[in-house]
Amino acid sequence: MKLKTTALLITSLLVLAGCDQAEKSAQQLMGKAAETAKQAIDDTHKAAEQALSDATGGLISKKEQPGKETDKSESSSQEI
Repeated sequence: MKLKTTALLITSLLVLAGCDQAEKSAQQLMGKAAETAKQAIDDTHKAAEQALSDATGGLISKKEQPGKETDKSESSSQEI
């Protein structure tokens, strides 16, 4: 009986240690997957910006757009 209890405890400890290792591995894989996904999103964003720039011949720039919208809204409110 004592031997069975000891074997059961040892087996339980090994299973728990295996679960901890599996959890750590899963977390590492999820971290790598998140990094890869972020990189893919960034690359897609850059490609889309480049395509837009090429299509418009550089007429639309990232920094000029918010300023233009602000100017339009200010001039509209001044006219009223």
